[in-house]
Amino acid sequence: MNCIGILTSGGDAPGMNACVRAVVRTAMAQHLQVKAILQGYEGLLKCYFQDLRARDVGGIIQKGGTILQTARCQEFYTTEGQDHGLKNLRYAGIEGLIVIGGDGSMRGALALHQRGFPVIGIPASIDNDMWGTNLAIGVDTALNTIVEAIDKLRDTASSHKRAFIVETMGRHCGYLALMSGVIGGAEMIIIPEVETPMEEVADTIAEAYARGKTHAIIVVAEGAKYNANQIADYVAQHAPELQTRVTILGHVQRGGRPSAFDRLLSARFGVQAVEALMGGASGEMVALTGREIVTVLLEEVTAHKRGANLDYYRMAKMLAK
Repeated sequence: MNCIGILTSGGDAPGMNACVRAVVRTAMAQHLQVKAILQGYEGLLKCYFQDLRARDVGGIIQKGGTILQTARCQEFYTTEGQDHGLKNLRYAGIEGLIVIGGDGSMRGALALHQRGFPVIGIPASIDNDMWGTNLAIGVDTALNTIVEAIDKLRDTASSHKRAFIVETMGRHCGYLALMSGVIGGAEMIIIPEVETPMEEVADTIAEAYARGKTHAIIVVAEGAKYNANQIADYVAQHAPELQTRVTILGHVQRGGRPSAFDRLLSARFGVQAVEALMGGASGEMVALTGREIVTVLLEEVTAHKRGANLDYYRMAKMLAK
C-alpha cells in the first residue's frame, strides 16, 4: 500500500481536525502518501481530491469543525453511487480509505469494504449514539459546551426565580441531555429513551420551588416526544404562575476548540486507524473500550443502535431532590 485516502462525513465534531492530523503524520511515518477527499462522500463522487503533507495539517489540532469539510450524500446510499465512488478511488490511486464520521458514514465505509476496498472507520459523533465505542470524537467537547451554558442559565434563573428548559442535540439518543443534566444538576431530564408526560414537568418545577429552590433547570433532548417549546407552552397554559424560558442550544454544541480529552482521543484513533489499515485490516472501526483502543467490525457497529445508559437516568432523578 502506497497511498491512502481520508474523508470526514456527516455532522462535524470537535476533534476531527486533530484526527486528520494524526492520520496524515502517522501515514507519513510509514512512507505513505495521503490524499484528502474534500466534502465527504459527495467529494468522492465528484473527485475532490487533494494531496496532504505534514505542513498541510500544522496548526489545526486546536480548531473545531473539519478542514476537509463535510456533507451528507444521499447518492452514496445507492449501489450506483457506491460503484462510482469505488471507481474514483481507484482512478486517484488510493489503495485504502479512512472514514471519520457517524453512523451513516460507517454504513458508507461498510459498503466499500463489501466491494473489496480496504476501509477503516473512526467514530465522530457528538450524540455518542454509535455502538461499539464508549465515546466518539466530539462528545466530551459538546458536553463541556452544554454544561457551561447550563451553569450560566442557572445564574439568571436564580435571580428571577424562573425555570429554564434547555434543549440539546440528540435526535435518537439522549446521551448529551442525560449526561449534561447529571453534571449540571438539572431538576429534570427528558430523553427519547424514556417517555415523560408533560404534566410531570409542571409538577417537578412546582415541587422544586416548594423545597425552597430558587430555580429549575429542565434538560430536553431534541428527539424526545415533546420538544422544549411544546413543554413551555404546556406549562404556560396549565401552570401560568410558573415562569419558564426556553433555550435551544442548537449547533453551538458542534463548534469550538476540542477539549484536551477529545484531542488525545482523536490522536489515538488516528494512529490506530492507520496502523490497522497497514496491518491488512478492513471493514473495522477503531473504538474506545475502557482505556484501550480496539477495533470492532463495521457490520456490528451498523447493526446496533446505542441509547443512553438508564442507570444515569435513575441516578439523576435521585440527585435532583
